[in-house]
Amino acid sequence: MASDELETTLDELSSEIDLEAATSGDLKAACFFRIFHDLASENGDFPDLDYTPAFKDGRGGYQVDGYAVDRERGELFLVISDFKQTGTLETLDSAALQRLFRRAENFFKLSLQSEFVNALEESSPAFEAAYAVFTNQKAIARVRLVLISNARLATRKKTVDSQIVESRTFTYNLLDLRRYADILSSTSGTEPLEIDLLELNDGNPVPCLPAYSGGNGYESYLVALPATLLAEIYGRFGARLLEQNVRSFLQARTKVNRGIISTISDEPEMFFAYNNGITVTASGISTCQMENGVVGIGSIDNMQIVNGGQTTASILYAKDLRKADLHNVFVQMKLSVVDPDKVDTIVPKISRFANTQNRISEADFFSGHPFHVEMEKISRRLIAPPRLGALNSTKWFYERARGQYADRKAYGTASQRSRFETEFPKDQVITKTDLSKYQVTFNCEPHLVSQGAQKCFLGFAGGVSKEWEKSQVTFNDTYLRDLVAKAIIFRWCDRMVGKSEWYQIDRGYKAQTVAYSVSWLIDWAGKTDKMIDLQTVWSDQEVPTGICDALERIAPVVARAIRDAPAELKNVGEYTKRQVCWKRVSDLDFDVPESVRSCLISKEELAHREKNAIEEGAIDQEIQIEKMTISCIEIAEEIRSYAKQNRLLSPQSDRALTKIGSARLPLGPAELNAFKQLCIRLQEHGYELPDSDG
Repeated sequence: MASDELETTLDELSSEIDLEAATSGDLKAACFFRIFHDLASENGDFPDLDYTPAFKDGRGGYQVDGYAVDRERGELFLVISDFKQTGTLETLDSAALQRLFRRAENFFKLSLQSEFVNALEESSPAFEAAYAVFTNQKAIARVRLVLISNARLATRKKTVDSQIVESRTFTYNLLDLRRYADILSSTSGTEPLEIDLLELNDGNPVPCLPAYSGGNGYESYLVALPATLLAEIYGRFGARLLEQNVRSFLQARTKVNRGIISTISDEPEMFFAYNNGITVTASGISTCQMENGVVGIGSIDNMQIVNGGQTTASILYAKDLRKADLHNVFVQMKLSVVDPDKVDTIVPKISRFANTQNRISEADFFSGHPFHVEMEKISRRLIAPPRLGALNSTKWFYERARGQYADRKAYGTASQRSRFETEFPKDQVITKTDLSKYQVTFNCEPHLVSQGAQKCFLGFAGGVSKEWEKSQVTFNDTYLRDLVAKAIIFRWCDRMVGKSEWYQIDRGYKAQTVAYSVSWLIDWAGKTDKMIDLQTVWSDQEVPTGICDALERIAPVVARAIRDAPAELKNVGEYTKRQVCWKRVSDLDFDVPESVRSCLISKEELAHREKNAIEEGAIDQEIQIEKMTISCIEIAEEIRSYAKQNRLLSPQSDRALTKIGSARLPLGPAELNAFKQLCIRLQEHGYELPDSDG
């Protein structure tokens, strides 16, 4: 990427940091960490981290800005933040890179010593990170160091370095400005990986059997992959190798597979026979003819494990923590090489179909769930009331896929871009993880919110998937209006806490304080059969004075309460992730200002509103599906062919398509319902139907 393009990326990043710092009250360094953290965790560089900025200069100095411990897999993640505030494009040379990594290494070594941990102030970020290392040191076999920086590395690295430190495997990864830009520009949402098998396999290509090359942008190979090589690849690149659905699956189910471990230990030569193996996709490979005439693979471009993530992680666990000998273990790998232009459409289907035998829940495929499509459609047409003093109405932009807003904002002429930003202001974007955070907070589960964006999203997604299957009419205009109202309240509380004097004096745990404070207010109202009147918040597009008064009174007390962790749970960050923390906070007694009562409605009134909304939603849905029948007249045969090929066609929906194709409309109630169910199945299968509003 050229320097001028990187400078543009840096300018945009700096503007985003400035905006977030101004609205949140956080330091720019914290905003930089949060922006890079969200991008990197989605890319698979690390899981959700606890933000613990700890720094000591001079002899014996150290630095760590975030950490995460995965006890089940024996992994520790330590992240170092290198935030340059100059606003100019700087270069990070190899010497500076090594110095920063040495600081993180030193922090790890010090944290193994009780004297160091006990000397730290228990309320400090350094203690939180060090205590996590000290108490989990026996379980840690692999330490993943990641440096995030808004500078660019002088010489670009394609691989991840690895070495042994303190009897543990250390890997070293960098997310600099160039990689940041690459991930942002990646249409698939994750950064393509080039795996050099020759480098990782002592200069030897991996033998393979070409299985299919029938054209249409797809080839398939069968491989008996040495487990030593698979462990080396996964050990270096980690979750970046995993297709996002598989990554979510592993995050939701952290336990390693004991059966896999047992086979590796007791019958390694039978592993190939007993295990189902892994399914891998790629956008390209390099091959060569080996001496015995067999085809060998030298490198794999954009390698993604779409099935078998549990197998892969368990093999590395066996190597790291069980010290298992993997030399007689081989893993069967089906490698599908897909044309780069078709990766975004074919790979998700391979992932879905590869996982049907070992059923992954809808939550694991939630990024493509029809719920998100519906929220997106509603947000694009639902006009929000103008704020007090505003001259125009706006809309809230629901971003179901990362980068949608930025892509749309960059589209068209200057005047078209300006109109778009006026219609959809930057501060009115709601992402998938935002949605889950707001809904889970208002469900009074702040301990789940405190577990991080990904786990919070998975917890929310599982419940909504079940609700969606029961009835889609619940997810209507009112659902989105209420969501926006919750966003307005949550974000106001976040800004209030960030700018408050008491928080400026003692920073830390802001996200937890906000979630717990809002949840406490919702829980308090619920105990008197009341609920915040979200309809009023939507209508005014601002937080009522009564709620502001209440949250200003609640938040500082909640902040002190969550820091008062029990003696057996010295780590405040971990304490806030547990239900016992919520139990203690929910039992707090506040003198709530009387003004808040005018902002509440009874649950009976709320139920009445929801009933009306569902009835209106059902009517709207019927209108939409009738419009859809008209939109599908010209493509009815194409739909029938696709549905039949993928076994989605029922006799009733087949008859409905026949009528639609011959324009014999409207359909009868039974046929209309059959067509509606077919549309749902088609959307879940990834088939794009025409816009019924078009």
